[in-house]
Amino acid sequence: MSPTKSESRRRLGFARTARAARETRETRGRKPLSLKRVAACILKVVLIVHIAYIFLTTVFIISYKFNNPAFTILMPYRSIGYGWKLQKPIPVKLKQVPAYVRNMLVSVEDGKFYTHHGIDMEAFKRAKEINDRLGKPLYGGSTLTMQLARTLFLVPEKSYVRKYFEVIAALELELFLSKDRILELYFGYAEWGKGIFGIEAAARHWYGKGVASLTRDQSARLIALLSSPIKYSPTTLYKSAILRERYAYLTRRYVSPSQAASPDQSPALAPPPGDVVPGDDDAAPADALAPVGAFAPTDEVTPPGEVAPASDSPASDAPSGSQGSAVTTTLPAAGAAAVQGATGAIP
Repeated sequence: MSPTKSESRRRLGFARTARAARETRETRGRKPLSLKRVAACILKVVLIVHIAYIFLTTVFIISYKFNNPAFTILMPYRSIGYGWKLQKPIPVKLKQVPAYVRNMLVSVEDGKFYTHHGIDMEAFKRAKEINDRLGKPLYGGSTLTMQLARTLFLVPEKSYVRKYFEVIAALELELFLSKDRILELYFGYAEWGKGIFGIEAAARHWYGKGVASLTRDQSARLIALLSSPIKYSPTTLYKSAILRERYAYLTRRYVSPSQAASPDQSPALAPPPGDVVPGDDDAAPADALAPVGAFAPTDEVTPPGEVAPASDSPASDAPSGSQGSAVTTTLPAAGAAAVQGATGAIP
């Protein structure tokens, strides 16, 4: 063997030894993966997601104070995910929506809209109690502000994570926007059918005229439909127990308030369930309907400083308190038991 080859082998051996020693040192210096490090990484990711979400929603919400959204997250979700053809939303000024239509929406969806700050813990509690009795997460207890947050920034998939981010966005909406602006955006962008967003677009689609020209009965049908606008229409809402109850309540209170109830049926003075969890909007048995989302306040739900027409707030229709303590219904025994346990309001 020549000296040159021997020297080459010796150098190669030294290089391998040095590399092995270096790898050993790096291995020894590397800290083992611990639970604490994993938790720290997860916390960092969660923090980054929160900061990004809050920053983006804040920027959009501040812009919505002066401008209408070009689109909402729900729109591409329906268009791409479901392949629906979308109609262009038609934003409306709140003053274009008749006062009784505003009252209909607030009374049946969120009776405390003008007094809460985005969330209603009592509504959450009532929803949980009735969901426990139903054995399924049917009612969400979301306020109108939370529903708007879901429409603007999230998708209607059942998830506690989605509900959590919904609460965050709702608090931001209440922080930066007035109640009237929140209600205006709701009327302009709420989902009212497959590819239909906003009450003006819904009125033109279903009735061929603007919201200001709708009859009270037509308005009541559109407001009742909000709990399940994908599966039903204003002419088929009677197929859903929840929608029937909502429509009956709105009719008795706003359409024909002076109409006497039939001898075998007492008028339901408290609104039926408001916020139904997406996907389960017609899953409730007829005998389990109960006031969940919000109860009609003693006074009309017209915002302070605005006087509602006398026919919109008949004294006989008002429950004795925000919890509906004077509720009179004709629920069967099973439904009555569920409601009584949740509200203590069934006579």
